[in-house]
Amino acid sequence: MATAQQPAAPARRPGVQPLRAGQGYSFVLRKLHSLLGIIPIGAFLLEHLLSNFEATKGPIAYGAQVKFLNSLPMVRVLEWVFIFLPILYHGLYGLWIWLRGKSNVVYYPWAGNWMYTAQRWTGLMAILYIGQHVYRQRFSGVSLPENPYAAFHKVQVELQNPWMLAVYVIAMIAICWHFSYGIWLFAAKWGITPGATARKRFGYVCAALGVVLVVMGLASIWAFVGGNYPNVPEDVTPAISLSIAPPAPAQFESPTTLSS
Repeated sequence: MATAQQPAAPARRPGVQPLRAGQGYSFVLRKLHSLLGIIPIGAFLLEHLLSNFEATKGPIAYGAQVKFLNSLPMVRVLEWVFIFLPILYHGLYGLWIWLRGKSNVVYYPWAGNWMYTAQRWTGLMAILYIGQHVYRQRFSGVSLPENPYAAFHKVQVELQNPWMLAVYVIAMIAICWHFSYGIWLFAAKWGITPGATARKRFGYVCAALGVVLVVMGLASIWAFVGGNYPNVPEDVTPAISLSIAPPAPAQFESPTTLSS
């Protein structure tokens, strides 16, 4: 009586199968998405926070910083190549990753799942905030590239609306958290922090960085609404004398004239 032949097991190669993320063009897109989050977007965020921190020194110092940034060579090309386009790609591809992934925080309430969910939501908040912020401050109202010393007044007027003030505060915290955790993810994905111990220690560094950035951002917001510079006029351009001639000596009346 014939017996059924069992199919031979397929030969297995030594090692493990490659990750799906490493197959096809999606690997390149994800790597580019991760890299752009650090360079140039992360670098721009740090610069933006430092520039906004100049508001704590007053309207003229803030206007001078805006003037300096807009006087850089090829500044409009730099804006599009290193700011607008990278942010657009990073934001849209991040939404695509979110739509294709699952966090499952209800069934698997682990820290990694909560972090994944928070990173997606803070990213959405960031892209929405950046969109309206760029439109309001860059493309509507008084043009700051041509009128840099109107920058303090323009932001101050916007923050007089309590709803916009709340949006700024919430967005500042969300963006700083998103960036700090993004650095941690970047280091883990790119093999900079191999092993659980290295990732845990670097997590403390990223958390400290996030706190510092939030404090700087909130201090900048407070400079506009805290009362130290109330009702700043639209034009605070410092008066600069163009005369190089020494002042004329004072004319005094003669004693004869005084006694007459």
